[in-house]
Amino acid sequence: MPRVKRGRVRAQKRKVLLEKAKGFKWGRKKKIKLAKPAIKKAGVYAYRDRRNKKRSARGLWQINISAALKAQGINYSKFMGELKKKNIVLDRKILAELAEQNPAIFAKIVSQVK
Repeated sequence: MPRVKRGRVRAQKRKVLLEKAKGFKWGRKKKIKLAKPAIKKAGVYAYRDRRNKKRSARGLWQINISAALKAQGINYSKFMGELKKKNIVLDRKILAELAEQNPAIFAKIVSQVK
């Protein structure tokens, strides 16, 4: 069986690996043994935090809606419950944007719910 020389391929793999580790601190940016697990862990954090980002955004929308509703004299949970009963299908993101940018339209929605 012929001998396989992997010098170029292996060097390319290391190069790609170190490019991914660019910006890391200390030896993790220039040592293969330290860069490999650091990149793997970074990927795990990135995957997890893409979901956490959505979670925290939803929490902020709820806070914004609640603050706007306090000025209207109704609390968040009652408002959301009434929205569901009246079949008004607006998600929290849209409601938060309306409360912040178009308070007049938001007030009309609140008056429909009351």
